[in-house]
Amino acid sequence: MNESQEKEKAILVGLSCPVFKPGEAADEATLAELEALVETAGGEPVASVLQNRPAPDARTFIGEGKCEEIRALADAHEAALIIFDNELSPSQMHNLESLTGCTVLDRSALILDIFAQRARTGEGKLQVELAQYQYILPRLSGLGRAMSRLGGGIGTRGPGESKLESDRRHIRRRIDKLRGELERVRQVRAVQRRQRKKTELPLAAIVGYTNAGKSTLLNRLTGAGVEANDRLFDTLDPTTRKKRISDTQEVLLSDTVGFIRKLPHHLVSAFKATLEELQFADILLHVVDISDPEWEIQAETVDKVIGQLGAGHIPRVMVYNKADKCETLPHLTDGVLFSARTGEGTEALLQAMEAALGRGRHEVTLLIPYSDGAVLGTLHREAEVKSVEYAESGTLVTAVVDEKTFGRLRGYQVE
Repeated sequence: MNESQEKEKAILVGLSCPVFKPGEAADEATLAELEALVETAGGEPVASVLQNRPAPDARTFIGEGKCEEIRALADAHEAALIIFDNELSPSQMHNLESLTGCTVLDRSALILDIFAQRARTGEGKLQVELAQYQYILPRLSGLGRAMSRLGGGIGTRGPGESKLESDRRHIRRRIDKLRGELERVRQVRAVQRRQRKKTELPLAAIVGYTNAGKSTLLNRLTGAGVEANDRLFDTLDPTTRKKRISDTQEVLLSDTVGFIRKLPHHLVSAFKATLEELQFADILLHVVDISDPEWEIQAETVDKVIGQLGAGHIPRVMVYNKADKCETLPHLTDGVLFSARTGEGTEALLQAMEAALGRGRHEVTLLIPYSDGAVLGTLHREAEVKSVEYAESGTLVTAVVDEKTFGRLRGYQVE
């Protein structure tokens, strides 16, 4: 948003009901997070309302009496935007707009708007556009005022909203086209993965809650120079850099988009081309902002998304970041205390990464008799061969091997 533009004022609303599934209800913590999301989108939260009901109202979600109260609150603060921490149906959104006279968005629409602002690469823009269309398509009849705002603002960025209402077929065609383009991106990534496997460089994927410090960690370890700001969803487009973590081990470190509670499933689906990299990682670096009072809930959220993406089995290093901001540190039974800002804990992190890779790599010199030519083939497939010399009694090979290969070939070792 241009600094000269006046920020859009927003009323935040959350509903908690005993009938909600785990993670669906709003509470003070999720409303505080919603406030940070609104600020990230360029808006100004001016008031928030947390309501408890036995069940959501089918027509207006919060009931007409509460609608009237929120309309009065919006008038008092001169706010034209009402943002819900819960997901709304298209008809509820339409009814709420009619009763309050304000534009109504839900948390998913807000996160999509932020992603639309943040995407920089062609791939990132494709993924965001697909997620927006998937969100908009079932809501065409209910989006009302948000669909008709042509002047821009929160909730209106992206794929030509003025045309969407009249042309569902156009949207479906566009969704199919975007999926095809992203499938080609996935195929390119698959080729890159095969090339990486040939070079024997393992991949360490950096995952974590949004704003946990993933980009700062990447910059600290590799000098990548990735822009790292103290705001939500600052990184959408992944960055990969090489890092030597010991005398015998190099890895590729890859940054990923941050996760958040109630992450819209459209985003997880649209970002599959990026997020599926996690399934093929050798280890995950799970970065946790240990200074955040909600860090345990945030870590659970990330674990849940990792599981949804089919990466729950991959070895993980817990990186408890921002330790320098803690007056008292919680009792931890695993992982590494770290500060991406100061670099404290870097050596311990590199050692933990090497251990998690389970490679226990050794640089060895082996003398392979000419009669055991198959062993030489194994080395070229499973190890990093540094030099080969041909001696009278066999082939002299210097290679970096993992624990398993070393155990099988120990008998060939020479000083």
